[in-house]
Amino acid sequence: MNSGIFSPRSRFRSFKFAFRGLKSLLIFEHNSRIHLLAAVIVIILGFIFRISLADWSLLILVIGLVFLSELINSSLEAISDVVKPEWNEKILRAKDYAAAAVLVTAVISVFIGGIIFIPVYYSCFKRDS
Repeated sequence: MNSGIFSPRSRFRSFKFAFRGLKSLLIFEHNSRIHLLAAVIVIILGFIFRISLADWSLLILVIGLVFLSELINSSLEAISDVVKPEWNEKILRAKDYAAAAVLVTAVISVFIGGIIFIPVYYSCFKRDS
């Protein structure tokens, strides 16, 4: 399957697979749609409050990390369900660890969002007073 020869066509095909994975994530994983909505809201707020480039960098990083952890979690769950469809304590533990990774990443992103937006929000009201 891997001929070792670089071809632009095969590179474009690999992007097609990656975008299909993102589409599948959004279709089949409900939490990913919640993460997407939160990301859109945060991006809109970033434009409204004109946050700094450093703040944009942090936001893009944590948004990416949340989706990355969701993709890894969903991948592990899908593979686990095929490999061992019946209940298995070790598979359950692995799934719980992956879900916890998503939770930790999401909580960290909320804290970073608060660190960025709370001061900006209050400074907008301070100017009006």
